Order: sequence, then C-alpha cells, then structure tokens
Amino acid sequence: MRAQKKDWTEPILTCWNCWIAVSTGDRMGVMEVLGLSELRPITFAEAEELIDSVVHSGRDDPHRLSQVVVTPEVDGWTLVVGPWCDPCDSERHENVLASCLALSARYGKAQAYYFGEQGDGSAWLLTEDGSVIRRYAATCEPGDALLALGDPLPQEEARRLGLGLPVDLEAASSEEIEEWTYEAFDLAPDIATAYGVSTLSLTRETTVRGNGVLALTPDAPG
Repeated sequence: MRAQKKDWTEPILTCWNCWIAVSTGDRMGVMEVLGLSELRPITFAEAEELIDSVVHSGRDDPHRLSQVVVTPEVDGWTLVVGPWCDPCDSERHENVLASCLALSARYGKAQAYYFGEQGDGSAWLLTEDGSVIRRYAATCEPGDALLALGDPLPQEEARRLGLGLPVDLEAASSEEIEEWTYEAFDLAPDIATAYGVSTLSLTRETTVRGNGVLALTPDAPG
C-alpha cells in the first residue's frame, strides 16, 4: 500500500521546524494524550508541503496552531510535527512541556525541538519518565534564558569546551555567552538524532510501520 501511494519515507524539512518525538509506535495513544483528532491519512511528501505552508502563514493566522502531522512509527518512535509543538514559543512552551512530561510518564521518553533552517536558532526539550532532563533555547529571543531547565547535555558541554568556553555559563562573560548562543543555533538536529529520531533525517532506510495522519489540535478555531 505504501509503494502504491508512493509514500516514500523522506525528511519533513521546512524553514522553521518544530516536532515532538515519543519513544513508542502507539500513534493513537500519543494522539489521545495530546488531545488530537484524526482528520485524514497523509504521506510524507504531503506532510512536508502542508507544514511548509503552515509555518509561512504568519503568527496571526488563527489556523497556524490548528493542525499537526502525526507520522507512522519510525524506528520505534512517533513524531508529531508542526508549530504547535514548538518548545520555545512564547505562547506554547509551557503546554509543550506539560505534554512531553505526560507522554514520557506513559512511554518513557518524549522530546520537543525547534530548528530554524535559515539560521534562526535551536531549542530542545528532553523528558524521561515524567521528569525534565533538559530544556534549552538558543534563538536570541529575550526569553531564552528563562526557558533553561536541567543540566547541560554532553553535546552542549563538548561544544562549549571545543570553543574554550566555560561549561557553566554563569561564569561566562557576555561575549562568551553571545559566542555560545550562535554556536548552539544549529545544535537541535544533532541532539535529536543522538537521543531519538529527527524529522530532518528520515530516509527510505528508516523502519516504518503504519501510516501518517493529519490531525486537528485542541487549539483549532471552533
């Protein structure tokens, strides 16, 4: 069926990328926790086209947070893709945190990421068994520092040491913090791949079970 529909597994890559990754193939259970309702099946190619349209619609568009793509099981994970999943969005970050905590309490691991393909920064949120492991944002937005939770990940520490920067940014100068922020702009994809599955690195070799769906979020206009 997948071959007949030409639903080849491919990256879902746009200018601004946001996704939640959950360590389970229980797509319906993930949707239940997130309060999503299924609209229709969707292929990977259609998913990229739809998400690209959504992220370019503008923050004032009432439908920007109304739809997400839920992938089939990919290498043992389920991905939920769209601006609604943004872990550093000023309106959504606390809801995304609560969602990941609930998902990780049920499935073990849940993560959320933001990555700006055009040099607009990165953010990552990792939770396990109902607890936060790490949340961090490097987007040059005023609220980035307030989002930080948990200890730096090994990937963060390695990058900082490689630059000759303090691992503990509280001991860093303003110039060192600025240098680190720009260094971290491209870090989300590496972290996502190291700790789970990234929407940006899906290939035809990815193990896939089931089909993807377009889903309606609880924030859809009534």
